[in-house]
Order: sequence, then structure tokens, then C-alpha cells
Amino acid sequence: MIKLGMIIGDRYEILEKIGTGGMSDVYKAIDHKLNRFVAVKVLKQEFSENENFVSKFRIEAQAAAGLMHPNIVNVYDVGEEGDIYYIVMELVEGITLKKYIEKKARLSVKEAISIAIQVSMGIEAAHNNHIIHRDIKPQNIIISKEGKVKVTDFGIAKAATSNTITSNVMGSVHYTSPEQARGGYSDAKSDIYSLGITMFEMLTGRVPFNGETTVAIAIKHIQEELPSPREFVSEIPVSVEQIVYKCCQKSPDRRYQSMGELIVDLKQSLMHPDEDFVKVIDPDEEASTRMITDKDMAQIKRQSDRRDSMDEAMRLRRNEEYYRDEYEDEDEEEDDEDIDDDDIDDEDEYYEDEEEDDYDPKMESITTILAVVAALLVGGIIIFVVGNYFGVFSGLRKDNTEPAQQEEQQAEQVEMIEVVGKQLDEVKRALIALGLTPEIEYEVSEAYEEGTVMKASVKAGQKVAVNSNVILTVAEGSDAVTVPSVLGKSQAEATSMLEKAGFVVNVTQSYDAVVQSGYVIAQSPEAEKTAPPGSSITIRVSQGAEITKVQVPNVVGMEEADAIVTLTENGLTVGTVSQVNNEDVALLDKICYQSYSVGSYVDKGTVIDLKVSVGPSAVTYKYADSIAAPTEDPDYRNGMNVIVTLTTADGTQLLSTQTATFPVSVNYTGIKSATGTIQFRFTVTTEATTTTNPETGETITVDGTSTEKTVNREIAFTAE
Repeated sequence: MIKLGMIIGDRYEILEKIGTGGMSDVYKAIDHKLNRFVAVKVLKQEFSENENFVSKFRIEAQAAAGLMHPNIVNVYDVGEEGDIYYIVMELVEGITLKKYIEKKARLSVKEAISIAIQVSMGIEAAHNNHIIHRDIKPQNIIISKEGKVKVTDFGIAKAATSNTITSNVMGSVHYTSPEQARGGYSDAKSDIYSLGITMFEMLTGRVPFNGETTVAIAIKHIQEELPSPREFVSEIPVSVEQIVYKCCQKSPDRRYQSMGELIVDLKQSLMHPDEDFVKVIDPDEEASTRMITDKDMAQIKRQSDRRDSMDEAMRLRRNEEYYRDEYEDEDEEEDDEDIDDDDIDDEDEYYEDEEEDDYDPKMESITTILAVVAALLVGGIIIFVVGNYFGVFSGLRKDNTEPAQQEEQQAEQVEMIEVVGKQLDEVKRALIALGLTPEIEYEVSEAYEEGTVMKASVKAGQKVAVNSNVILTVAEGSDAVTVPSVLGKSQAEATSMLEKAGFVVNVTQSYDAVVQSGYVIAQSPEAEKTAPPGSSITIRVSQGAEITKVQVPNVVGMEEADAIVTLTENGLTVGTVSQVNNEDVALLDKICYQSYSVGSYVDKGTVIDLKVSVGPSAVTYKYADSIAAPTEDPDYRNGMNVIVTLTTADGTQLLSTQTATFPVSVNYTGIKSATGTIQFRFTVTTEATTTTNPETGETITVDGTSTEKTVNREIAFTAE
């Protein structure tokens, strides 16, 4: 059994419980060998003796341990100690995508696509390792405090083989694919469907299919067409809508065939959101909407209501927990924004393969009763919210404080419990569960047994702020040891001193603008106080001054989509993206300018404007001159009418005029060609001649002639 303060695997000290699920508990721990905080996922005691569950737990660990990617929660270690089976994972502090959507109502298109790209990259890495997640949903996507998006909970993932993979796991019914709802084939394209539903929720703030029971929702996934996200948010670009549609096709063959294909379209939608480039194949009769069969109905109900390896009481408890997860706001989900709270928060995670017989009528009745209860709960919540909005319940308030303020005040304070006379370990667990931080002082007493709490700095029943320190005075024996002072010492030196004195050392960290990083700021119990040998001494180690600013990365030379992802990952906001000319041909269609210099420190969320190069600017020319007469032709005579035409090398006609007077003055700018041609056209006419024949005296007259002449003169323009 796991206890706070115990060490497993000779290196992981359990500090506090941070999450729980149907099969596992998750604890925050410190790895003493590498001196870092980790999350330890421990199989619940009631399942550790079941070989089936232990086998599934090991499969999960083996599958997840093979994944190393920036967008996946990493697994560090796997082990067992006695009847304790555990996985050691990366501890990521942040918020689930589900809570993030709830806080913002819905996400902007750019933000949603940026998150979807990172999630797709993580899932693609898993698919490349032949691992299918099968439970993609916002609760299993974490946005860390640094803005990094990570996929977690490969709890029902199995290593894919060349054989067909079937699974009766329903997953989370709001995001499950039609093939999963039927209990049939499940592969990488099932993850693509679930990601499409997740994108729908990011963009609109709601899921596309909802209902009073899990069966009703599953049937909608099979039968009903996906509603257009633009019905709820009209400004969603057509390309993004088409991406969601393609992800959520009923037939897997009509979806994206890989995460790589999806990533390409997601990046394209960032650059050209209004283009209709997504190719969605119209579903044929095989993939069109069809009526649910009795066999499908029975199969779905069995998956939703039964467990083949647990008795009826366990099934009832699981179903109640499932409906509570679906329809109630759980305190634990509200209070804990750590990665592992949702990492194990799926009650339908570890189903056994079920027989193909008909479902139990008794279980059908139980499901109906639970559905009615859930519907009443939802109805009550809706009535209360609507009543509050219209002021129906305003007369019931005892003061004029706004409801949001009252909830905030209530959430910020907890009521202190009775701790005097109880054992220290029990009290510490209870206080931590309340969100309070226990600090221990020891005192010799004959009235209390050793290890018993004698008094507390906060009285029972008193309201106190969450995260407050509560000083506990604990009875000690006569063999108590004086606690040495380790203030101002390095963590390694302080740990060594305390361990030599016979104490167990707990380490916490916090920012401090004065004390150098890695050195002790405070200790509890304080120096010169006494404590029993083997008791825990908590030291608080400085992390240095808190850095509230982020460093601007270099995105020049990146494609626009990659630059947006990079800035978002670093906690920055992308502002305007414009197109400009740039003489560096290597930067064509890439970022050539960012509004903040690389390496500078700015506040989180700072808006960074970008410019994309469209290539070198075009060179233009001018022509300001006087066009002289076409004296190149000897037949030209002053005063002749001449048609003068000026044409550039690209065919642009600048001048076409008729004149008998030269020179002709011209002045043109913005010419796109470097050269041109002046053409002169004129007519040369000869006069009639008369001659007399000397022999006969006959007079002969010869008429004059007209000849069309053309003169071409090549010219060069001057660059502007």
C-alpha cells in the first residue's frame, strides 16, 4: 500500500496524491537519483492481484515507454515492488485542453489549428511506432505552463501488428469513432476521427453529438451526419471546416489516411484559410447514413454496461462513476490542473473482451435508471444556471455579493478539520487533500503518544485559505534528535547533514529573488528544534528569481505555418502576417522579418508581427527624351507626316501619334522592360514626269508613285 513519504524503487519518494482513475492512482514524487519531480502511476490495490489487469497495466507501460516525442508525455521507468505495480512518468504542470476550452468558451481558428498540429505530431510519432491511442479527447491533451501541447494517457493503446486489431473498448463516447462504437476494427484512422471531433469542440466550444445516455451518443456517431461547425461559428474558414469533415467521415477509407496528410492540410489552412483545397470524397451507399441494427444496438449496450471479469456490484459502481464523470463537475477535476489528473481519468479504460451473447435485461433496467438520474441532474443544473442568469434566485442571497465572487471566495477557503489526538501520517494526508500544507514541530510530552498531533496553528472549524501552511505540534519521545540548521546551504550539503543526523529529507522548490538557485531557503522543523529519528525534515530549495518573460525565438527563414507553431509553443502571440518584397531569393515564401529581435526577453503573450517574402521587388525604368526625325531613311524629308509608335520589349505600347514636326518630347516612368522600339511610318511620293519623242514629237506623261516606308529604332531605358 502506498503511503506518503515512502520510497519505492529505492529512488522515488511519494510526496502527494494528485489524481485517481478507475484503475490507477497517480502521485507526485521526487526522483532522488536525478533530483527531479516525477509522476508515479500506481495500479490500485484491488486490481493488483488480477492477472488480467496486471497484464494490461504492463502492456500500457511497454507501449508508452517506446515513445519519445516533445508532444507526448514521456515514460521514464516501469517497476514493481511487492504487490505495487507502477509507472514513472514525466510530471507536466499545466491545464487540460478540456479546461482550457471551458475557460475560453471556444478557441480562435489560429490557436485551434496550432494546437491540432502539435497533437497530430505527437500522435504521428505514436503511429510510426505502431501504437494506436484509441482515446483521443481534450481531457487527454495537456497544455503546459510553457505553452507546449502534449498527448497523454496511452492507457488503452496496444502495439499494432500486421493482424487486424479489434477492441471492445468504448473510450470516451463523445469522441469515439463509428467503428469503435460498433466494437469493430480500430486503427490509426480511429485516432484521426477522434481528433476531428476534438477540433470541432475547440472551434465551437461544444461536441457535435450529445445525448442522455452513452448508447444514444454512440448511435449518433454511427448514424447522424456531422453538423457543420460554421453553423455555430460563422467565421470558421472553409478549409478548416473541410478538414474537420474529412477527419470525421463515417467510413475510415474516406478520412485522412495518415497523420502526415492531416498535418499538411492543417499547415496549408494557416496560410490559405479561405481556399477550398481539401479533397473530401462524397460518401457512397456503403458509407452513407443507415439505420442501426438490433445486433449493433445489443453490441453497443454490452460495451457500455458490462464487465466480463467483475461482479455485478463492481459494474454498478463503474457505471455510476462514468455517469458522474459525464454530467457532474467533480471537485478533483476543478482543483487539479496537473497532467496526471486527466492522464488516468477514463472509467471505461480497461474493459475485458466480452462474449457475443445478448445483453442482460437486468443491466438494461439499471442503465435506464441511471440515465433518468443523469437527466434529472442535467435538468437541475440548467434550471439553476438559467434562473441565476435571469435573477430568479437573487432574493435567496443573503448579501449583494455577485455569484461569481461568492464561488471564488468559497473556492479560495476550506474549513480546518480536527487533528488533535490523531496520528501524524493520517493528519498530513488529510490536510494535503484539503489543499493545505502541513509544517511539523516536535515537542516532548507525557500526555500524548509519540507521533500524535498535540495542537495545530489553525483551530478546527476555522476557515483558512487554500495553500496555507498549518503548523502541527507533534509529540516526540525522549530519544529526540536536535535538527541541525541547513539554511543557506546547497541542497546536496543540506541533504547530507540531515541524513547523517538520522532524518529523512523531503525537498520542495520555490522561486526566490535573493537566494541563489539550488540553496536552502527554509526548513521545517526549524533549526535547534527536536524531532524523532527517522522523521521527515522538509527543506525548501531556491529555484532562483522567477523568470516571467520569455525569449523570442528566431523564425526568420521558416515557413509561415512553422513560425506560427514555434511562436505559440514559446508562449507568444502571432499578430499580423503581411507579404513584402525581399532581395534574398532564399527567403522566397518564407518569414523574412519578425517585429522583435531574436533572443530578446518579452512578456508572455506578446504579439509578434511577421512578414513573408514574395521575392525581390521588380526593377522599373524610365524614358525621358526627345525623339528625333527618322533621318536613317534617305527618302525622309522634313515636313512629312510620320506615325510614331513607342513599344516596350514586353509589348506595352507607350506612344502612338502622328506628327510632321520633330523632335517629339516624351517622359515615361514605371516601365517594366529595359528596352523598347520606336517605329516610324511615312509615305514617300514621287511627282509625275512628261517627256517628248524627238522623232514623232509625241508627249508622254509618267504618273508619280507613293511608297510606304518603315524605320525601326532600338532604344534602352534608364533604371529608376
